[in-house]
Amino acid sequence: MTQERIQAHEKIKYALTNAPLLLMPDWKLPFKLYIDACGEGLGAALHQVQIVNDKPYEGPICFISRQIKPTEARYGASQIECLCLVWALEKLHYYLDGSVFKAITDCNAVKSLLNMKTPNRHMLRWQIAIQEYRGNMTIVNKAGDIHKNADGLSRWELPNTPDNSAYVPTSAEPQVPIEGINITDVGTEFFEEV
Repeated sequence: MTQERIQAHEKIKYALTNAPLLLMPDWKLPFKLYIDACGEGLGAALHQVQIVNDKPYEGPICFISRQIKPTEARYGASQIECLCLVWALEKLHYYLDGSVFKAITDCNAVKSLLNMKTPNRHMLRWQIAIQEYRGNMTIVNKAGDIHKNADGLSRWELPNTPDNSAYVPTSAEPQVPIEGINITDVGTEFFEEV
């Protein structure tokens, strides 16, 4: 073993035996939702400040990420960042519903999402989607060079497989028919045989 590997092993041992890697949520305390998006993906990290070993410790509760879908790849940078907030709120609804939290981002457009006067159709839908969090959520802007909690998650390339939430089937994949349904058996007054 090299000296570098020995040091890495010691760091891992220390991390596993001292401060917890993932915290259990304390529903009485506020959360911090770090979000970040880029041209490849969306990422979010849910954190909370808890007392660990008699000291305040900000630790992660969970991490989520996904790739950008082909249609979303056409969005501008501000729209992708707003999409990231809406997606993270949807995925972490269990933790955030009724809880006080800060949504921390490196994009000013996310902060102005709630107050846009003439939003486009995506932004309008997203405004409606985040209304239920309005009383409990504070959006905070943090400079990009110090906003690292979710940055790596948004850039992590995931495989295009069915277990990926951004999965896009290729045209080469066979279409499997649903058993027991034959489209020619369907007849209503709206459709006639030609």
